[in-house]
Amino acid sequence: MQSFPINFLALVVATVVKGALGWLWFSPMLFLKPWMQLAGATPDSMKAGMAKALTIETIGNFVMAFVLVHAVHYAGANTAALGAAVGFFNWVGFVLTLGLTSYAYEGRPLKRVAIESGHQLVGLVAMGAIVAVWT
Repeated sequence: MQSFPINFLALVVATVVKGALGWLWFSPMLFLKPWMQLAGATPDSMKAGMAKALTIETIGNFVMAFVLVHAVHYAGANTAALGAAVGFFNWVGFVLTLGLTSYAYEGRPLKRVAIESGHQLVGLVAMGAIVAVWT
């Protein structure tokens, strides 16, 4: 694998931005209520697992940013728009396909797949733009 310098500040910023987008996406203003109904979640069950979930999500977001910076680098994306495009195509190739597989095999409601994969779309596009400009 080709070695190249990585701006870890960009990875931290991308991680924080994706977490903030998730907070907004799953807020009462946007998709919290329909997602909770579709996922069978309750306020109590969410509160009980919040620390663990936030920890895992933050680590996952950092790993996602780390992998995405490599995709951005290998694609030669050096502008926000090109980085966003790399994020978009990674979303189509990995996140959307997994969501649709859950819909097909598990019978997961399509609306839930749309909410969850939509969150990842917004996050990957933003992260791609950030890491492309900062690395």
